[in-house]
Amino acid sequence: MKLSVGLRVANSLSLTPQLQQAIRLLQLSSLELEQEIQIQLDSNPLLEKIEEQSNIESLSSLEEQEHDNKDLTNELNANTLPDDLPVDTDWDDVYTHQPTSLGTPEYEEREDNRQGHLGLKEHMLEQINLLHFSQVDKLIAHCIVDSLDEKGFLDAEITEITTSVQHLLESMDYDDEVEDDEVMVVLKHIQHLDPPGVASRNLAECLLVQLDTLPAQTAYRREAITLLNHYELLISNELPKLVKQTGLNPDQLKCAVDLLKTLKAYPGMEFEEKDSDYQIPDVVVMKKNHHWQVQLNPDIMPKLRINSFYANMIKRADQSNDNQYLRNQMLDAKNFIKSVDERHKTLLKVASCIVEHQKMFLEIGAEGMRPLVLRDIAEEVELHESTVSRVTTNKFMVTPRGLFELKYFFSSHVATTSGGEASSIAIRAKIKKLVSEENPRKPLSDNIIANLLKEDGIDVARRTVAKYRESLHIPSSSERKVLI
Repeated sequence: MKLSVGLRVANSLSLTPQLQQAIRLLQLSSLELEQEIQIQLDSNPLLEKIEEQSNIESLSSLEEQEHDNKDLTNELNANTLPDDLPVDTDWDDVYTHQPTSLGTPEYEEREDNRQGHLGLKEHMLEQINLLHFSQVDKLIAHCIVDSLDEKGFLDAEITEITTSVQHLLESMDYDDEVEDDEVMVVLKHIQHLDPPGVASRNLAECLLVQLDTLPAQTAYRREAITLLNHYELLISNELPKLVKQTGLNPDQLKCAVDLLKTLKAYPGMEFEEKDSDYQIPDVVVMKKNHHWQVQLNPDIMPKLRINSFYANMIKRADQSNDNQYLRNQMLDAKNFIKSVDERHKTLLKVASCIVEHQKMFLEIGAEGMRPLVLRDIAEEVELHESTVSRVTTNKFMVTPRGLFELKYFFSSHVATTSGGEASSIAIRAKIKKLVSEENPRKPLSDNIIANLLKEDGIDVARRTVAKYRESLHIPSSSERKVLI
């Protein structure tokens, strides 16, 4: 084998820093992009944001200030000074008048009494501290409150709470012995605090406590208590057994169930802190002159430019370190502005293509969703699938139908009897519509729903209908059946 040295020319793709930056900006959300721009503004002196506010008022105020300064300079340079010199403040601005006992101050300092979110356990402990409990009973109450779950139910057995209290007493050198009956007495007190039914061990007990707090003259209160004593039959909708064992007629059963529906099934849910997750749309879609128009959200589009002052300094054409630093920063600023601009162009191109495919969704809703995959959009906009995936991640589109992530418009498909395809989102919407229009006394089974979909040209199996129904959190036909 002979060794030799030769020269060969070949094409290759190198991942330059500029390309890496463009790819990274593509997958950033609007909030992350804003943070990235702020970092670049803080680190690069040649990059600045264009302020939209008009400078007319500032220029006029500057001219007035210069005019006043000239007048003041002329007066100070005069041979004789006037008695009253122009000043910036008045005596009343410096001297603060103290109100007398009969006067009222213009601004009254008040303490900020706003409170943060109060959780369920803190709310319960505030009430327990107002009760005339002994030290042992108060310790039991604290252990019960610590055992509450997010729904307000007791997430521990009575024996476990008794054991925990006994260990705490022994650690504090107390010789008292706690029994389960003492824990039950304290538990009954807590269950009648606000909210009623808290610390219940199950739903039936929670509803019974709330019925107990209602006035005795409440209509159908006694019948509702009777129903809860046969809670298992009520849940399973066994109407004949329920009528036989309770001795109530169907009208009384219906009124009692209506009363139970007015109660709170989970008393602790109202104390759950809900974080509002606000999403700023990147793309706005609206219909004008019977055409769907797509545009970027102008509120989040950054307006950047090169600082003209520093750019003019670079024209000195010397080779100093300062000038070389400015040249490098100017190159980085231009590349960053170009990357941001390319991100917006790509996002608009992909969003416009999605809207073109999903016009029926915009017209009639989820039932008009067409099957769509990333490959379809990538081929039309002449981009790679990975690029389309980055563009559609954490980007949101606001439409007359609501706010959706761009990923929402991509879904799997099911073959139709006519040889076409139907989107899984459209099938879910049809199933939800069929269930909402069914007779509650005779709900549609999964097999019947599959046959109805087949009549519309969508050939799906019963198990597929069951999978889509469960994804929509719709219970089965037996659980949806309403007998009263």
